[in-house]
Amino acid sequence: MRNFELPGRSEAFGVNGMVATTHPLASIAAINVLREGGNAIDAAVAAAAVLAVVEPSQTGIGGDCFALIKREGKPVVAINGSGAAPSNIDVERLRQDHKAVLPGDSVHAVTVPGALRTWEKLVQDHGSREWAGLLAPAINAAENGYPVTERLARDWSRQTEKLSKLADTAAIFLPHGRAPSAGDVHVQRNLAKTLSEVAASGASAFYEGWIAEDIVASLNALGGSHRLQDLAAFEPRYETPISAAYRGHQLWECPPNGSGVTVLAMATLLDRFDLSALDLQSPERYHILAEIARIAYAERDAFVADPDIAPVPLQHLLSARRADALFPRISNSGRISNLTPIPAPEHKDTVFLTVVDKDRTAVSFINSIFDDFGSGIVSSKSGVLFHNRGCGFVLDEGHPNVLAPGKRPLHTILPAMLTKDGEVELAFGVTGGHFQPIGQIQVLSNILDHGMSVQEAIDAPRIFARGDVLDFEHTVPEAALARLRALGHRPTPAPNPLGTAQAIFIDRKRGLLRGGADPRRDGLALGY
Repeated sequence: MRNFELPGRSEAFGVNGMVATTHPLASIAAINVLREGGNAIDAAVAAAAVLAVVEPSQTGIGGDCFALIKREGKPVVAINGSGAAPSNIDVERLRQDHKAVLPGDSVHAVTVPGALRTWEKLVQDHGSREWAGLLAPAINAAENGYPVTERLARDWSRQTEKLSKLADTAAIFLPHGRAPSAGDVHVQRNLAKTLSEVAASGASAFYEGWIAEDIVASLNALGGSHRLQDLAAFEPRYETPISAAYRGHQLWECPPNGSGVTVLAMATLLDRFDLSALDLQSPERYHILAEIARIAYAERDAFVADPDIAPVPLQHLLSARRADALFPRISNSGRISNLTPIPAPEHKDTVFLTVVDKDRTAVSFINSIFDDFGSGIVSSKSGVLFHNRGCGFVLDEGHPNVLAPGKRPLHTILPAMLTKDGEVELAFGVTGGHFQPIGQIQVLSNILDHGMSVQEAIDAPRIFARGDVLDFEHTVPEAALARLRALGHRPTPAPNPLGTAQAIFIDRKRGLLRGGADPRRDGLALGY
């Protein structure tokens, strides 16, 4: 139990349903759907749509999404809603113009947005409510406005330069010539019109109608190679989820082109260490987490790509043989010095949400536009802010993740689930781009190795180790940092809070749902 004399928040409890999202308006929309008889899939889509309006720095209908779904007595289902690079993109010209990766504000970094058709597919196949009704709260927020939160205002003010480059973008996101302040009401009427059209006519209005025409015209005006057929051809796909054992549970992730395999690779190795014997904030624990992360990220950067184009060695990355071979390399006397991770672009912004309904159907759902405000490009009439997922490619010939026409980039977004005896015990996720794999591992270890509640696990201090960098939040003790320096690490203060997490724990013995949401943004868990 937490110390009630210190700042913090308690777990949310519910019996009939629970939601946890990054924004109160999205949590309210989702809990209303559940209370009105909708299921977890309905509620997740309603929440995602609201977030696409009220957290424009993080997500939008111009982005991609991934989800895991688990019904009682049924297997885990994974859906991949990531789009591909344009089918006639000129890779050789881009290779001549850029050294390693595409710039974040390049029109060529805009891949086909997969979110809307994926949402619709989920509702058609698994939902119980009318599509149009699920989008109504988002339409209202876009048309009539929503108050900008403190954290969003802070992030927004840091992107003024990006948002001022294009007139269409500035008109929407720099009203009155500046970023909105906390408490300002922000409206997006073009987006409201687009969402209304999609609500009335379905996602095809986005991928094949006037909205698609506006998208292609807007991108082509900036030199893009996008075509109407690229949008029309997109379909989300169901895929077989991947999993690994951890502490007597089964941890589930989406397969590549997502990077969930990185979490599983960490878990298979971490399962060989007894972290419960170490203090939560001990340097020894941080050192083990950092070394495991550095190994797994180096493997990810070398091997993970679109499996349609380049084979990904999943069996090797998840094998006991690999973990057994790597275990002795992690020494308590110093840092591994011979890692050679491949440079990759920063992946920053995403929203994660999770819902569990009265039937204990669980949804783990993540939606992203990649960088802060994605590419910074907005379609002129439809108000769609585009992601820049193409920055997830590399331009080096011969690399598995090299940019190619019609290819999907490496994705950092990864929803997660934990099952015990075949049923969901935890639906959770952590945002923050590259941080997501080690973020998930830290939250999971906090719960299973240290017996923390989901809210305590989310609130706990975090580190982020990748390559030669070890970022830390200011709540990490100085004594631990000093020891990490002595072990060869190079800890530096994180420029931003490390990720945001949401989680729902299903306590089957008591018939209780326990939810937690991250105060690093404006997360809110609600149960009833």
